[in-house]
Parts: sequence; C-alpha cells; structure tokens
Amino acid sequence: MSAWGTGSFENDDAADWVYELEESSGTDAVEAALEAIDPDDYPEAPDCNVAIAAAEVIAALRGHPLESLPAEVAAWVDENETDIDSDLVALALTAIQRIESDSELKELWNDADELDSWSDALRDLESRLNAS
Repeated sequence: MSAWGTGSFENDDAADWVYELEESSGTDAVEAALEAIDPDDYPEAPDCNVAIAAAEVIAALRGHPLESLPAEVAAWVDENETDIDSDLVALALTAIQRIESDSELKELWNDADELDSWSDALRDLESRLNAS
C-alpha cells in the first residue's frame, strides 16, 4: 500500500484519482468511484481508497469539507457546485460502511497497527456526510 497517512487523500490511489476528477464535470467520476464498491464483492484497497476520496468530494459539495482537502479538489468543488441528492449521499455512506466492515484496505491498516486512526478518519467522514 502506497500511503503516507490514514487520511482520505494520503495515498497514491486517491492522489491519482484527483487527476481524473479534475478532468471531469458533474458527479460521474464520483459516482463511478463509489459504485466500484460492490456490496457483494470483497473490496480491494485501490478501489476503497478512491471511493473514500469520492465520498470526501460529496461531503465538500454539501458544505462539510475535510479540513485538509487538497487544493485541487477544493477548486473542483468550487467550479462544480451542485446539489447533491440523498441517493448519492446514501451511496457514499454504504460504500464507506462496506469498506470499514470488511475490505482489503481495512486489513492493511490493521496489519500496519493503524486501524484505530484509519477508523477515526472514516467516522469523521461519515459524520460530515450525515451533517445537514
């Protein structure tokens, strides 16, 4: 795993996905990243990292951004202000819950003895997604 921290954008997968996000408009890239977390399949770490970053974009679009949101993502959010419907929020929450319950990424953070820190970051994201 190429990560330098437990934060949502502190890994190569999310950083690479930000380039894809910057080239997009609307929420298609965000939705695709979240839909990659199939509730019936075991989520692999790269897909998990990207889905977490996509969920952060939704939280930011709803006015509850990560304090350390990358400048590129903040700029994209400013340029693509849009109303986020409850279905997209629900998709993000479902993906986060799936990742947190049983995923390759969870196993990797557990093996690195950073599971508590990573879980705290996900709970913060969930609370920002649920904020009105």
